[in-house]
Amino acid sequence: MSTTGLSARDLLPTAAKEFGSRVLDIPDDAWDRPTPCSEWTVRDLVGHLVVEHLWAVPLLEGATTAEVGARFDGDVLNANPQKSWTLAINDSMDAWAVAGADDTVQLSSGERPVDEYAEEMLLDLTVHAWDLARGAGLSEDLDDDVVAHVLAYARAHEHELTRSGLFHDPVHADSQDPQARLLALLGRRP
Repeated sequence: MSTTGLSARDLLPTAAKEFGSRVLDIPDDAWDRPTPCSEWTVRDLVGHLVVEHLWAVPLLEGATTAEVGARFDGDVLNANPQKSWTLAINDSMDAWAVAGADDTVQLSSGERPVDEYAEEMLLDLTVHAWDLARGAGLSEDLDDDVVAHVLAYARAHEHELTRSGLFHDPVHADSQDPQARLLALLGRRP
């Protein structure tokens, strides 16, 4: 899948750092701004990623979605969204570092190899880093290696991603820029 020789698991820390640097740079007056995810404000989007990474820890440790249950329902950001992000992503990256290559995770969609879960998490971090940047008025430039990898994955899974309902339908991209093509494939208008 990778054009760089790096796996999704190799690239997760880079994508986490990119998203995280934007979280730490969100202006105080930007938390209620809309994002390209039409249902979410900047705060909602950060909350979504915090929940994703809170879930990653027990799932990577072998828990089922039923065992995790409603543990992460509600407002996980509390009064300090940046601290909530930092704690969640640090724990998530620690769990990813010890997950075995042959491990599987139990997702709501069924059992998946851990490497496939990493692909999904990398895509989520990457596209939402751009969404966050657009909503909060921050730099929209994404890491070239991460973009190349996620673009290859998204192209290979285009029909599944479109059918999932998690992304808007692809839009036309005039640009040959990989980031613009990735965003267009996922229904964003850069």
